[in-house]
Amino acid sequence: MNVAPAIVVLGQNSVTVARKIISVLPGATLYGLEGRTSEVDVNFTNFGETLRELFVQGRPLIGICATGILIRTLAPVISDKRQEPPVLAVAEDGSAVVPLLGGLGGVNDLARRIAEALDVKPAITTTGDLRLGTTLLSPPPGYHLANPDDAKKFISDVLAGAQVKLEGIAPWLSNSKLPIDPKGDLTIQVTERLVTPTANCLVYHPATIAIAISGMIDDAVALVHQLLADAKLEKASVAGIFAPITAADTAIHTVASALKVPVRFFTPNQLESLLSQGYSPAQAAAIAATGTSPLSSPSANIAIAIAPQAIDPNTIGQPRGKLAIIGTGPGGSQWMSPEVKEILKSATDLVGYKTYLDLVGSLADGKERHESDNREEEARAKMALDLAASGRYVAVVSSGDPGIYAMATAVFEVCDRYAKPEWDSIDIHVAPGISAMQAAAAAIGAPLGHDFCAISLSDILKPWSAIAQRIAAAAEADFVIAFYNPVSKERTWQLAEARNILLRHRTPDTPVVLARNLGRPGQTVKAIALEQLTPASADMRTIILVGSTKTRTIKRRDGNIWVYTPRRYTEY
Repeated sequence: MNVAPAIVVLGQNSVTVARKIISVLPGATLYGLEGRTSEVDVNFTNFGETLRELFVQGRPLIGICATGILIRTLAPVISDKRQEPPVLAVAEDGSAVVPLLGGLGGVNDLARRIAEALDVKPAITTTGDLRLGTTLLSPPPGYHLANPDDAKKFISDVLAGAQVKLEGIAPWLSNSKLPIDPKGDLTIQVTERLVTPTANCLVYHPATIAIAISGMIDDAVALVHQLLADAKLEKASVAGIFAPITAADTAIHTVASALKVPVRFFTPNQLESLLSQGYSPAQAAAIAATGTSPLSSPSANIAIAIAPQAIDPNTIGQPRGKLAIIGTGPGGSQWMSPEVKEILKSATDLVGYKTYLDLVGSLADGKERHESDNREEEARAKMALDLAASGRYVAVVSSGDPGIYAMATAVFEVCDRYAKPEWDSIDIHVAPGISAMQAAAAAIGAPLGHDFCAISLSDILKPWSAIAQRIAAAAEADFVIAFYNPVSKERTWQLAEARNILLRHRTPDTPVVLARNLGRPGQTVKAIALEQLTPASADMRTIILVGSTKTRTIKRRDGNIWVYTPRRYTEY
């Protein structure tokens, strides 16, 4: 099971049981019926459509509901048992765990894990599983069944009394209840070699092959396939791609993607001893992964080694680090995108200004928090990159949009300035958020309805002369202007000077929107005239929108007003 399960509940009483299941299935997503559930990951309104869509996507499904509901709902999309994901029904009170579909996808193993978490016995009815103590059709991780079409008759023959000869090493088979006999009429062969299966022989390919890559390789995928073919090795036995963490070449991930295996990295300290013995970086990585000498290779940047038994790549080296720079929106969780919520759910570490981390709320539960002062952006970026380089999944948290006066630029500035080799291995992703100027505009109408620009009044990172020049240029060009960072305790005169510059090009009654604490307790959004704008009007939690000469207001009967900038410059 390589995909995180979806747990589907129809009522609030089921959420407690769902949380127990999630405790043993990290990464699982909790789907709840809208209006009847709360504190779930995803709300849905149509149970049937949601369930069938998840099933077709290949998501393992755990329905905390009656088995009949699941069976009738999924019946129209059930077609190929080789492709169907695991589907289980769990009683609302957690008293029963019933595997329904996905025998080839490991549904019985999943049922056992869930049942253990709920302290009940799973309702497994598969005869072979019960009598043989293992599921031959669904081998454990690290083993691939090469000829599933032969398995049905094979299992029937075993259940009828046939003996099995085991060739190769597979503890899950030798420790099972299989009738193993060196003279058996049936054979189970465990090998990473290319073989031709027969009806009386089940072939399992163990994940024993490690491919190591340490630099640029032309046509890497074709070369790897050729090397495996020349050595008569089965690609299904490739456990993973291994590399020094300083070898950040696209070939590493291209080959891993083609073979559908993970990438694992070794630090210089982990390879130091092998490198000192004269092994190339690729050879050192292959040996570190398997404990055996690599096969000969035509390229110094690639090596293949075979372990004596199946290896678990998740226990070797470290994964590729991930760094997501996210925007939570101005404040309220309702402005947080589904992408950002999913990142926060998956991340191991959160890095950011304490106020912004607090805005994440319960999504920060169970994460390592790394708080810092708001002005320590470079140090914060370095910390995040170093954490990610160690294999962590780091989320750098900004309010608003991370690319607008926020941490995305800080991270890339640090990458550019310091360029540590290990940072090149990190998967960096920017997840956008609703900016403060968008939220402020939406709260009072559409003042950004025509051409606009954004200017920060902070002169900490750029001189005031540049700021003043831009204000004058934007005012002369008749842009609506969004002012970020208008006033702080140390900076008060800049806003007054900005108003004076604007008054050279705008009338005193030009609409100005002041939006403070957007999406947070104490939110205020109001409109004033440009001539009324003073440093006392704002602080660092305020976004200011200054209208163009075309910006208009609409007074409402309740005393409030709308502010908007027309899309056309012609008069009505």
